[in-house]
Amino acid sequence: MILAYETSTNICSVAFQNKEGEVWSKHVEGRGVHSDHVFLFTQEFMNEHEFAMGDLDAVLVSNGPGSYTGLRIAASALKGLLFGVEVDLFAVNTLASLAMVAEQGNAEVHAIIDARRTHVYHQAFTRGKRLEALGEAKLLEISELEDALKAGQSISGTGINRLNKERLEGISVYDNEFISAESLLELYQLPNFKEYCVKTNVEALNPNYISSSQINNTGA
Repeated sequence: MILAYETSTNICSVAFQNKEGEVWSKHVEGRGVHSDHVFLFTQEFMNEHEFAMGDLDAVLVSNGPGSYTGLRIAASALKGLLFGVEVDLFAVNTLASLAMVAEQGNAEVHAIIDARRTHVYHQAFTRGKRLEALGEAKLLEISELEDALKAGQSISGTGINRLNKERLEGISVYDNEFISAESLLELYQLPNFKEYCVKTNVEALNPNYISSSQINNTGA
């Protein structure tokens, strides 16, 4: 059994996979929703499927880049939920999980998260039986991203509405509606999941934030 947490954007999502591999998910979108719903969704799953945290085989948590508040809330919540519990904990690359919503194929997938100002946090992948990163995650000017987009590719994540619509012609778009903790579960099933899911513990869990200083360091 596995629980997965996605709180890196304004969407709070928790997903549960049982021993038979069946998956359920819950989500809510809005400002300030994470602190209440991380615990609420966890408790609802525990009641509905009759398990305790110690019964889980693994816990997956989206580890950024993303919202400072959302990532901090998930990390803090897990420190409480997993206190004194022996469960494998994995910190998951958020951009890699966002890329999982794209259909399988050889076309490039641009996973992005809105970093405000004129930037997005970006990483490109190819999506097949394995997820292959085509470069490191980095802050990118929106204009640079628009120039990199080509027909037949995909884009997933937040901030897509900030791009020029003409640049999205011929692009498969996966926006906020597709963001879910289920993507973490799918990523965890890949043969090369260890490239994106790093085993850790609650004491060492350290989210990868996007900060204003990082944006300033790009020279913008």
